[in-house]
Amino acid sequence: MNLISIITPLYNCAAFLEQTIQSVISQTYQNWEMIMVDDCSQDDSLLIATQYAEKDKRIKVIKLEKNSGAAVARNTAIAAANGRYIAFLDSDDLWLPNKLEVQIKWMEEKKLLFTCSSY
Repeated sequence: MNLISIITPLYNCAAFLEQTIQSVISQTYQNWEMIMVDDCSQDDSLLIATQYAEKDKRIKVIKLEKNSGAAVARNTAIAAANGRYIAFLDSDDLWLPNKLEVQIKWMEEKKLLFTCSSY
């Protein structure tokens, strides 16, 4: 079972972040790491992310020193990723519980290196 690195940039997303993280924790495919990069949020985003990271070693949090935008946050997370696959999940989005399982199985059956899906 290959490791999947889930990349999530954070910026003032406290209102949605717990649901987003819970949608990852609830995945039927459990071999993942979630790398969240906080882009100098001014709400409780960093606190929420850190609390989850303290409870689940698969969750990692990086804090940028200056507000740099989502692209820099994503690239910072990619540089820290250890997975065979990378999945992007915005901080205000949710995944169905079998999203990773279905997508990775399909990718491996078809020998695909890259896929995308609609929302």
